[in-house]
Amino acid sequence: MPKIFYLLLFHIMASTNFVDYVKTFCRSGAGGRGSAHLHRDKRTMKGGPDGGDGGRGGNVIVRGNRNYWTLIHLKYQRHVFAGDGGNGSEDRSTGADGEDVTIEVPLGTVARDAETGETICEITQDGESFILVKGGRGGLGNWNFRSATNQTPRFAQPGEPRVERTVILELKVLADVGLVGFPNAGKSTLLSVVSAAKPEIANYPFTTLVPNLGIVNYRDGRSFVMADIPGIIEGAHQGKGLGIRFLRHIERNSLLLFMIPVDSEDINKEYEILLHELEQFNPQMLDKHRVLAITKCDIIDEEMVMDIASQIKINIPTVFISAVAQYGLDKLKDTLWEELNNESNKLEAIQTEQLVHREREVSRYDELDDEEFEPTENEESAE
Repeated sequence: MPKIFYLLLFHIMASTNFVDYVKTFCRSGAGGRGSAHLHRDKRTMKGGPDGGDGGRGGNVIVRGNRNYWTLIHLKYQRHVFAGDGGNGSEDRSTGADGEDVTIEVPLGTVARDAETGETICEITQDGESFILVKGGRGGLGNWNFRSATNQTPRFAQPGEPRVERTVILELKVLADVGLVGFPNAGKSTLLSVVSAAKPEIANYPFTTLVPNLGIVNYRDGRSFVMADIPGIIEGAHQGKGLGIRFLRHIERNSLLLFMIPVDSEDINKEYEILLHELEQFNPQMLDKHRVLAITKCDIIDEEMVMDIASQIKINIPTVFISAVAQYGLDKLKDTLWEELNNESNKLEAIQTEQLVHREREVSRYDELDDEEFEPTENEESAE
């Protein structure tokens, strides 16, 4: 496809309310200086040391909040600065601790170091927190250095300096079922039929530009969450199409629903291509349970369904459906619910176990202007 097409896609994505990637310059607070004060009062001309310790610098903390579903509130927050610790003073008074800064993020957010691509932490529980940048320790006052041979130390420790770090926050949506398929495979149509979600639907590739979530109602008041992500094309793990930008959203799904149109030239080959892209992106994704849905079956009859079913050589549960004609949807829900409630495939286990995050190549990320992350003179003086 022409380059202008992809530029248009990313321009449209930039105007949506769904933001799943932000890059932020974080700086912790410096520790306060220790005091070298010597005790003086009207009765004491030459007292001993009574200098207090400096306060610790503020931390930059990331914390999960279930009320957020996107990172849009951080889109324009390019700098996060914690407060400096207060200096120690006389009478062994410790300086005040620097003010911590907490970054609220939705569940499923992964923090990475922008320079190395190394995973710092992952937030999956409401209220879970992690220190991204630790504040400097406060310096010790001269009270701590008194001894029999040096009873009046006239020195104290300085506080530890600020720590700077550029952090990338990535959101991976938490859902039970993730829809995987090529563009125009009918993923958004299925989500719009089985749930109340209203994704954009049109007859051209990459209609879906951001992930969409929908709650699918099942029998007896039960339900599960389904996630529709933009279509995958061959070479997506290398950045082609919408590339790795949205592949990460299915890393946290409990079950993968592969969707291939019935009029595809080779269903088996398309399935292998999709599976290969997931394997190249993260081999651990192959451990997830999978279901295959053959879509757009309203254009064929029952005899052709039986003929195509005999040609499929994929050893996973397979369902023939048509979202438009609402054909086979009940059977699809039954199959998905059965796979979701398999003992080895529950979302609770996926959330609590340690998912292996592969280190990303920093060059793959969107290149942002370095000037946006350098503190300005006004910000420096404000500190």
